[in-house]
Amino acid sequence: MMEVRRICCIGAGYVGGPTCSVIAQMCPEVTVTVVDVNEDRIRAWNSDSLPIFELGLQEVVDSCRGVNLFFSTDIDEAIKNADLVFISVNTPTKTFGIGKGRAADLKYIEACARRIADVSSGCKIVVEKSTVPVRAAESIRRIFNANTKSSLSFQVLSNPEFLAEGTAIIDLKNPDRVLIGGDETPEGQHAIQALRSIYEHWVPKNKIITTNTWSSELSKLAANAFLAQRISSINSISALCEVTGADVEEVAHAIGTDQRIGSRFLKASVGFGGSCFQKDVLNLVYLCEALNLPEVARYWQQVIEINDYQRKRFSSRIINCLFNTVTDKKIALLGFAFKKNTGDTRESSSIYISRYLLEEGACLHIYDPKVKAEQIMQDLTKPTPSERHDTATVSRLVTIVTDPYKACENAHAIVICTEWDMFTELDYERIHKAMLKPAFIFDGRRILDSLHDQLQHIGFQKNKLSKLNQVIILL
Repeated sequence: MMEVRRICCIGAGYVGGPTCSVIAQMCPEVTVTVVDVNEDRIRAWNSDSLPIFELGLQEVVDSCRGVNLFFSTDIDEAIKNADLVFISVNTPTKTFGIGKGRAADLKYIEACARRIADVSSGCKIVVEKSTVPVRAAESIRRIFNANTKSSLSFQVLSNPEFLAEGTAIIDLKNPDRVLIGGDETPEGQHAIQALRSIYEHWVPKNKIITTNTWSSELSKLAANAFLAQRISSINSISALCEVTGADVEEVAHAIGTDQRIGSRFLKASVGFGGSCFQKDVLNLVYLCEALNLPEVARYWQQVIEINDYQRKRFSSRIINCLFNTVTDKKIALLGFAFKKNTGDTRESSSIYISRYLLEEGACLHIYDPKVKAEQIMQDLTKPTPSERHDTATVSRLVTIVTDPYKACENAHAIVICTEWDMFTELDYERIHKAMLKPAFIFDGRRILDSLHDQLQHIGFQKNKLSKLNQVIILL
């Protein structure tokens, strides 16, 4: 079996950085080098201010950086020296051309494969760590086969990540499973065992699952699709609860006590976000369409449509409660990350809700404890496959603040979009005094349920159509 002593990871983002930092900490005899073309990002990884926020990540990096963990922009040298190369680059949804808005754009994966083939020698194990469509490994292998020199051989593996942002370090150190897919040839099995031996430093053997490459790739898409489906399912039930008088939390609890279903991912909210769920479901839809499975494609497309519906429904309720107009009204938007304990904003529901309110002329004052101002402005002005957003209008209507109390001063309403714990600990009596009256709170994450009576006593408005039984709490 090939012994892995040197690892290179191409891509220093949310997957590559934390994953390889934990590998370096758990495998002190292995030298791990994380490389990226972005000099600013590598500079940040080598500083005390890491480019991403994850609980426990700073401590992991500090324990092994400069010992057996290195961050560099010298990509070619790291590839040459490595026994195993992780590809952890971005695979965004295509914004133009065939498959626009659904298919994954593999240009960065292809560029990595060509670069690895160009500078490598000897035997290399190349591992897909990025989320990729089924049979992407075959594309990588074809590039390698077309560019292989006599002194060079490759084995391509699939090793998808199953991290939940906000708990990534915990997930990496105590995973539910590690999935490795590869060829069923003797060489492929040797490569699988080589990667498996890395994880066996800290992961129990019974949690390491080996499959063929295609099963591994599809399992990642299917897992995220199933999780997204649960969120859209409970959100669809929340709409029904609102018009029938049922309590969605009570319904979710009753459903979740069934051992066949379980309670995870049954929290009604303003919808799912993050880098994977929407992208992977859309990728699955496109794959089904390409394979002439239109009924299956329509089924999974509905998961996305319910998610969009929930965001629009929440935004419409805000506008309706504010006397059917938010034009020139100050609204405090608390939370911009797609969930708490991370600074990641990719596909955050906050982006969509902000855009809906901006289209109505609202003046947004946005606060998030971990998301930088420039990231918020970039997200709100970034063009999508279907529309472009006017930078001048966003700059005029959006103010980024560093103090939640400042965001709420003279505001008509507060909109909670991220379930940061600190938002349950704010002095709402102080906030109410500083707001315009009548004052409203729109809780898109149901984190203020326990404060309902207190907030109403303070003077926050309770919409006559709204009860505590709604996913959207209007006080």
